[in-house]
Amino acid sequence: MINQNIKLAADAIVFCPGATGLQVLLITRKNDPFKGMWAIPGGFVEDDEELQAAAIRELEEETGLRVPTMTFLGVYGKVGRDPRGRTVTVTYYTTLPEAAAVAGNDDAADARWIPVSEITALAFDHMEMLQMALAATGNR
Repeated sequence: MINQNIKLAADAIVFCPGATGLQVLLITRKNDPFKGMWAIPGGFVEDDEELQAAAIRELEEETGLRVPTMTFLGVYGKVGRDPRGRTVTVTYYTTLPEAAAVAGNDDAADARWIPVSEITALAFDHMEMLQMALAATGNR
């Protein structure tokens, strides 16, 4: 029997155009690790939940934004990426035609549309995810 202690998460990257260029929806983490840092919305997958559904649910729980579907971006599972323990995340992305109203909820202290050009640091390995999503959308 295999005995693993690996958590599964799903993250949601959402882009939209802004007055100063491309924007991405970020949350401020309410709790440790990385309390107070900007991060991509996301969280742990429930036992009976599909992966894309988990990303969409977490996005809505943390920002109030509901999207119907997202595109698969990648899987991130480097050992040590989450100081709470081994966590693998499946990441999705989408682009909206314009910014929608958002607000920090659940374990997000805040949620905002941030110009991509202003982002210098994100929690976990979210800068890597953001760079991959930018490349996938042709916005690198």
